Amino acid sequence: MTLNYQFPKGFWWGSAASATQTEGSNQGDKGKNIWDHWFEIEPNRFFEGVGPDLTSDFYNRYKEDISNMKAIGHNSFRMSISWARLIPGGIGEVNPKAVTFYNNVIDELIANDIEPFVNLFHFDMPLELQEVGGWENRAVVNAYVDYAKVAFDLFGDRVKKWFTFNEPIVPVEGGYLYDFHYPNLVDAKKAIQVAYHTMIASAKAVKVYHAQYDGKIGIVLNLTPSYPRSQNPADLKASHICDLFFNRSFLDPAVKGEYPEDLIELLEEHGHLPKTEAGDQALLKENTIDLLGVNYYQPRRVKAKENLPNPYSPFMPDWFFDNYEMPGRKMNPYRGWEIYEKGIYDIMINLKENYGNIESFISENGMGVQNEERFLKNGRIEDDYRIDFIKGHLKWLHKSIEQGCNVKGYHLWTFMDNWSWMNAYKNRYGFFSVNLKTQERTAKKSAQWFAEVSRQNGFND
Repeated sequence: MTLNYQFPKGFWWGSAASATQTEGSNQGDKGKNIWDHWFEIEPNRFFEGVGPDLTSDFYNRYKEDISNMKAIGHNSFRMSISWARLIPGGIGEVNPKAVTFYNNVIDELIANDIEPFVNLFHFDMPLELQEVGGWENRAVVNAYVDYAKVAFDLFGDRVKKWFTFNEPIVPVEGGYLYDFHYPNLVDAKKAIQVAYHTMIASAKAVKVYHAQYDGKIGIVLNLTPSYPRSQNPADLKASHICDLFFNRSFLDPAVKGEYPEDLIELLEEHGHLPKTEAGDQALLKENTIDLLGVNYYQPRRVKAKENLPNPYSPFMPDWFFDNYEMPGRKMNPYRGWEIYEKGIYDIMINLKENYGNIESFISENGMGVQNEERFLKNGRIEDDYRIDFIKGHLKWLHKSIEQGCNVKGYHLWTFMDNWSWMNAYKNRYGFFSVNLKTQERTAKKSAQWFAEVSRQNGFND
């Protein structure tokens, strides 16, 4: 049978998850990270007061979960290591229980023919390091590189795909601009320093990896195309600046080893250039990534500012553009996000045309839905909306491959419903539903559909 959408041989089918969102933090001698701490001091800021202490209990249930992954056709899975679990406090002694746990998970994945993709940092700074400034502090960069080396030494014999960071823009936006991550500061100067140090940390980890280990190392970025309201020069300029702040400030140093000139000029003009050190420029240039993970959920639409910013207000990226709601846009009514499948194609074409067609894959794409039990029939969640969402994005991904884009795989966010930061379990994203009282996992309709897609390496419309 010929399929309408046949993917290249060896395509990576799988899903992604992170340590803090799945493992549970109250076991295995884990150190505290910023999420454990923030939940302790402000539990009211988390949906229904649900914190990270248990989450989906992957720490105890990984065998069952990995067996389920195999059952639905996964050949790859992206996980993250918790820095605070592996090295409580972020610096110093390695936690033997964590080493055993991560070895077991990696071995279990491999035993089930699922390749582990391992990410080193997913929003989860060890608390003690945040208390000395987190990514604002250059010393934390060095602590991160030491942690990365420990992870490479312990697991690099089996793990051949590593990622330095997941969505490094998010701790910048959440922690330093828009108050949805700890430390809840609103300070663009610190935000820019945090962003810069993150990319220095990434390049240093890449350097260590390339010097001593054999495999590929990359980064996972949430690339969000910035679409202008119109072709008017003012709208185009707004979308260009938005793209500089939210995409290219990470994409360019990661892939090209340099920052866009016009971003540097803009920050200089407003007195917001980060502090740098001698040798940084060469470090970035010589230690670019091998592989790019692309997270894509929704587009960003922007227009020229309606009103000029108050000259006395603190500097913000939003000084340069307004968000724009396109009339007639397709929506995920449950989450309030626009669904724009072609965005995935536009990202890949941009990588092909402007970033050397770097080897890449969709490392996250998914649809969050609140109160999914509404769609329960005969004990199974009939999530046809999720199947349609995945299918729509895969069609455009397939088209990008036909156009010569170097796309190697597709991972859904996420494998099973997991704890989602301040939103806790408000929106469900998984192939498997999780009953929070019993921790029982139940496959949704999308799990069965995806198993078939993976088995056939494609699908018919």
